[in-house]
Amino acid sequence: MKYILDFEQIDLSSIDKVGGKNASLGELIRHLKPLGIGIPGGFATTASAYWDFLDKNKIKEKLHA
Repeated sequence: MKYILDFEQIDLSSIDKVGGKNASLGELIRHLKPLGIGIPGGFATTASAYWDFLDKNKIKEKLHA
């Protein structure tokens, strides 16, 4: 399972994996970069990374206590 995705790997179909804002950034980069518009690289952490972090560190239990 991937926890980090490069913005160039993300588009609007990735909303469930990385959220709406990150999916929109990925979509912009995918459309603007081929036009020669300079955009700095970046990455998004996935929702799976967030939930696994909470589970492995028993944070979810503390939040619901």
